[in-house]
Amino acid sequence: MGKCLSAVKMIVTDLDNTLLRRDKTVSEYTASIFCRCHDAGIKIVFATARPVRAVKRWLNINIENDACVYHNGAVIEIGSKLFKKIGIEYNITNNLLKEAEQLHGIRAAVEINDVLYANFDASITWPGEDAAITDFRNLPKLPADKILFITAERTEIDIISELLGENLYWEVAENKVLMVMNKQARKRNAVKEIAEHYGLSFSNIAAFGDDYNDVEMLRECGIGVAVANAIDEAKAAADYICGDCDDDGVARWLEENVL
Repeated sequence: MGKCLSAVKMIVTDLDNTLLRRDKTVSEYTASIFCRCHDAGIKIVFATARPVRAVKRWLNINIENDACVYHNGAVIEIGSKLFKKIGIEYNITNNLLKEAEQLHGIRAAVEINDVLYANFDASITWPGEDAAITDFRNLPKLPADKILFITAERTEIDIISELLGENLYWEVAENKVLMVMNKQARKRNAVKEIAEHYGLSFSNIAAFGDDYNDVEMLRECGIGVAVANAIDEAKAAADYICGDCDDDGVARWLEENVL
């Protein structure tokens, strides 16, 4: 497709169902390939909708990274230091949750400073996840990184989307989680800021993903690679398709095409 693979100076990869296998593990082979890439001077960036605590828990293996994007871009770390936060103001969060109460029984959650507040047992939706159970009346008066609604109902999604102001947007993940974030909190925007920090451009980046929130970075980065298990929209935005996440698809593509 005319893409210059030798120009890759940064690898950006989604985690769930992309770098991580479906059981949330990373094989020793994948870890070794990423170490070889890093040793070759290629920057490694993880970009996920997940919170900081989940990434730290999953990636307790020897994969050295240069930056992490959490909550779709609401939180950016470079090295081990916070680089930027783009949240939802407390008053906006509070008003949205109050207005969403018209959806009786809807399960909702809020991420604030790496703590999950929920009105339901979050471990049912996210096994192993602990949450502070709340009715949202006494949330910390701090910006939220992300607001979550557990729904796949088109009617509920339409109602919630109508409640969002001009500074918020929504995306669906895992076909069941409606994520609401600041409009500036996008993987594509975060990746651009990290690249600029390192003096790189989109043309120097190989991006990997599988879901709706990966489409922009797959389309705009120099090389976009969708895993075989990706949704059709991600595949359409990508330049290449690699193997399934359970078959070390990302690492095998990197070994064959970059290393």
